[in-house]
Amino acid sequence: MIEDPPILTIRRRFPRPMPEQVAALAGAPTGFVVDCMDGRGALDGRIKPVGATPPAFCGVALPCHVGPGDCLAVLAALEVIRPGDVMVAATDGFAGTAVAGDRVMGMARNGAAAGFVTDGFVRDLDGIEAVGLPCFAAGITPNSPAKTGPGTIGLPVTIGGVSVAAGDIVLGDRDGVVVVPFVGIDAVIARLPTIRDAEAALDAEVAKGLLVPDAIRTLLASDAVREVD
Repeated sequence: MIEDPPILTIRRRFPRPMPEQVAALAGAPTGFVVDCMDGRGALDGRIKPVGATPPAFCGVALPCHVGPGDCLAVLAALEVIRPGDVMVAATDGFAGTAVAGDRVMGMARNGAAAGFVTDGFVRDLDGIEAVGLPCFAAGITPNSPAKTGPGTIGLPVTIGGVSVAAGDIVLGDRDGVVVVPFVGIDAVIARLPTIRDAEAALDAEVAKGLLVPDAIRTLLASDAVREVD
């Protein structure tokens, strides 16, 4: 038998990326950033922009774990959040209640947060849209949560199948949300121009009428493909 956990466990001090690093990834399409990480790093595709909130954001991850049906850690994280942070609220995928609503979004905006991401549900859609903070969630429900804990703030969480640690960079657009681990930020920034150039070159070829990529034509002509009747 284990002891009851603390109501809240909070880590306030953790390595943070430099503002220049965040700026270098701001505005990059999530697909480009994923390609910089060999095709991985995006959260579960069910986590999408909520309503008409702005879909694009980029900031520093402040993860919190609230668990199913609770929101205490989200509320307490409002006191920890710094300008440019993205609150990442892990609910273990719970869909029975919302984890936040328009007032939480408003307070996060007042703290200059860059965005809010959860694998759970949110509520107060009209109010969230009015606040204007980028908000990504797995769905919407009017059901309200408890505020009893336990929860964590600033400790690693798993959300949408991806591990998120405090100090990672989190960015989102209409395609979804991507996490860049702290230790890999510089590598992604260094690779991004190559990905941009390759995408631009392929766009130009498609605009000129490209039907099948050259690599696919070569493969189809090789011994690696067997034609059958």
